[in-house]
Amino acid sequence: MEFLLLNFLILIKMKTNKTIRLIRQLLRAFIIILFLSGLTAIPVEAELTFLLKIFPSSTQLHYWLEKVLSAYKNVNNDTPFLLYGYDWLAFAHFILAILFIGPLRDPVKNIWVIEFGLIACVLIFPLAFIAGSFRGVPIGWRLIDCSFGVFGFIPLWICYKKTKQLTLQNLQS
Repeated sequence: MEFLLLNFLILIKMKTNKTIRLIRQLLRAFIIILFLSGLTAIPVEAELTFLLKIFPSSTQLHYWLEKVLSAYKNVNNDTPFLLYGYDWLAFAHFILAILFIGPLRDPVKNIWVIEFGLIACVLIFPLAFIAGSFRGVPIGWRLIDCSFGVFGFIPLWICYKKTKQLTLQNLQS
C-alpha cells in the first residue's frame, strides 16, 4: 500500500513539474514578445521605411504605410513632443513584460497577473474598433491590432488552465 502511495505521489510530482515547465515556457515567450513589441514603438520611421520597400506600391497596405510615414514625419517636424507617446507606449510594454515575471516565478501565487493579461487581451478588441474608427484607421489594420489580443490570449489561457490544475493538485496533496 505504501509503495502504491509513493508511486502515486511521484507521478503527481512529475506531472506537476511538466506542467510548471510548460507554463514557464509559454510565459517566457509571452514576456519576450511583449518586450520586443515595445521595442518596435521606438524606431518607427525606420520600420515604416523598411516596410514600404517590401510591399508593392500598388497595394492598399503600401498606400496606408506611406500615409502613416508622411504623418509621422510631419508630426516629428512640427510637434515632436507628440511622439513622446511612442516612448510611453514602449515603456508600457516593458513594464507589462516585467509584470509577468511574477507568474514565471510562481504561477499559482500570481495567477491574478495571468488573469490581468487575459483581460487586457480581450480589451484590445473594443479599443481597436472604437478608437480605430474615430481615428480613421482602416479595418484591416485594426484586425492586425486585434490579432495581438488573440495571439496573446492563447498562451495565457493555457497558462491559466494549467495553473488552475496546479492549484487543484496542491489542494489535494
